[in-house]
Amino acid sequence: MKENIPELKERTYAIEDAFFSPYAKKSKDTAGRRRQEEPCGMRTDFQRDRDRIIYCKSFRRLKNKTQVFFSPEGDHYITRLTHTFDVAQIARSMARALSLNEDLAEAIALGHDLGHTPFGHSGERILNKLSPDGFRHNEQSLRVVDVLEKHGNGLNLTYEVRDGILNHNQLQAEGVPITLEGKCVCYADRIAYINHDLDDAIRAGVLKADDVPKDIVAVLGSTSKERINTAITSVYLASRGKNYVSMGKEVKQASDALRTFMFDRVYYTPFAQGEEVKAERMISALYEYFVDNPAALPETYYKLIGVCTPEQAVCDYISSMTDRYAVYTFNRLFVPKGWTFGDELT
Repeated sequence: MKENIPELKERTYAIEDAFFSPYAKKSKDTAGRRRQEEPCGMRTDFQRDRDRIIYCKSFRRLKNKTQVFFSPEGDHYITRLTHTFDVAQIARSMARALSLNEDLAEAIALGHDLGHTPFGHSGERILNKLSPDGFRHNEQSLRVVDVLEKHGNGLNLTYEVRDGILNHNQLQAEGVPITLEGKCVCYADRIAYINHDLDDAIRAGVLKADDVPKDIVAVLGSTSKERINTAITSVYLASRGKNYVSMGKEVKQASDALRTFMFDRVYYTPFAQGEEVKAERMISALYEYFVDNPAALPETYYKLIGVCTPEQAVCDYISSMTDRYAVYTFNRLFVPKGWTFGDELT
């Protein structure tokens, strides 16, 4: 039997009224959903959005999508799912420190990479090159929650969560995301991927810990724990009591320098680009096959054709794939199966 306990939601509203910053987005002030629906009797709309994202299929598939290293065999490498959890935790820490809405920040963070391709940003660059309409993972993440989930019905999330998902990579842009909670996610995303990608690169032997320039270490720290704590503290000190989210100048400069270092020494190395060439051959072959044979798409994606282009439907399908499912599909379509030998050699 479904029971509503409205005092739980009202208690949350009262806590927000009493303790939130005047610049926070309070749950009762949401701009609402694109389709009207009966509110939950217990949860706020942002809490409900968080739960919808956690239980959707696209979220579960993140566990087998690349963050940096393609299909890593080690148990401790970061995947797109563990990256998402990192971003959610950092965003919540920032929101809590600044008396913002943690539930909103968490919902945005959990949904920000739902549209990411297999093989990380390499997959994104490849689809962007192949598709006549281009491909950007933030826009695809919004498409996932608006259209693709729940057999084409979408998750019907709130305006603030949808805005934060779409604009989570707009760190330098003015006025977006529209909420400070969304801006926390912008910072949390960059803090998470720079630091944990560095840890993975050291774990993989691509870098040594002492390769990181000493001037960066002097500001941010020598361990992931120290660097993340430095970044969160800097955001708090620069943003407390203000109607914006920012980072202190010295820490921001050091963080930008670390990001540049990672691009030079990890993301754009010959090793990484060599793997991207392999991913491009695979994704290009899959893209061309399904554009030429749209009826071979799964029904969920095939039925989209008519309300979107075949190229968009193919991008929807390929971007939904995990690394290993992309490899499986490529092998199924393009690698010949061997004959079973009989007794002729005995």
